[in-house]
Amino acid sequence: METVVSGIRSTGNLHLGNYFGAVKNFIKMQKEHNCFFFIADMHALTTHPKPGDFKNGVRSVMIEYLACGLDPEISTLFVQSDVPQIPELYLLFNMYAYVGELERCASFKEKIRKHPDNVNAGLLTYPVLMAADIIIHRATKVPVGKDQEQHLEMARNFVNRFNHLYGNDYFPEPTAFNFGEALVKVPGLDGTGKMGKSEGEGNAVFLNDAPEVIRKKVMRAVTDSGPSAANQPKTEPVQNLFSLMNLVSKKDTIQSFEDAWNNCTIRYGDMKKQLAEDIVTFVAPIQERMKEIASDEKYLKNTIEMGGEKARISAAKTLKDVREIIGFLNA
Repeated sequence: METVVSGIRSTGNLHLGNYFGAVKNFIKMQKEHNCFFFIADMHALTTHPKPGDFKNGVRSVMIEYLACGLDPEISTLFVQSDVPQIPELYLLFNMYAYVGELERCASFKEKIRKHPDNVNAGLLTYPVLMAADIIIHRATKVPVGKDQEQHLEMARNFVNRFNHLYGNDYFPEPTAFNFGEALVKVPGLDGTGKMGKSEGEGNAVFLNDAPEVIRKKVMRAVTDSGPSAANQPKTEPVQNLFSLMNLVSKKDTIQSFEDAWNNCTIRYGDMKKQLAEDIVTFVAPIQERMKEIASDEKYLKNTIEMGGEKARISAAKTLKDVREIIGFLNA
């Protein structure tokens, strides 16, 4: 059984892209592997969030992932800052990371380009903290997106550097978790690209959006002037709507609109109304579960505490071993 570690952002809400692109895989993964899912609140400090927003964001994200189906009895679901061994390992591994390689990191270059007034040390050493998150549980697999592949490669470099320096193979090399054909790319509502909050609020349908909000967003989705000939290829905006339907609608519903497209009788207004209602139906049970969890403070508190305890037990073993390997007197 592989040990898998995956970080969860601590700000913002989940949208359909998050759900179908990652969370569904997490739900399946937790039944097949030894999984550690953490809310990366220490990473979020690089943006200097306000304390109230920060705390509420972590709580909301925890509620949403629990509502989607992550099971704290099966996997270890915890808050990053509840595990003090992570920042200590982060400190230690900063000694094995070099300024030059950190400055060459693509994500660091992008951050300082977009936010030149906030080039803090946390942004520079972000890959080291990410490595600590992974190796504190001696993970072998990490679900990562394309934009995180360089960070994972750097984590392998740090691990190999440590193992070589101390003449051991204590840390395994973490590799990307391959979802294979199960990986789903969910398109946005703006006609191009994938669904994401960074593309604008109207591009994404969030799991906590009210029904009327979902309907307004979907009805504003980009389309085209319609097919001019039978069975012609779909344009990207229209294909995006069909792709969303394939995720939330019934097969006969999808087929009816496919037929309408192919014989040039499709009415985009009708299609978007149907898609909106199907999304509302799809997210309804998740929203109901979110309300139940949010109203049960005892359950939420116990879940967070249980996850933190499980994560600390795993992390403490790793840190003790690392201290002994390095040669600290009080390892």
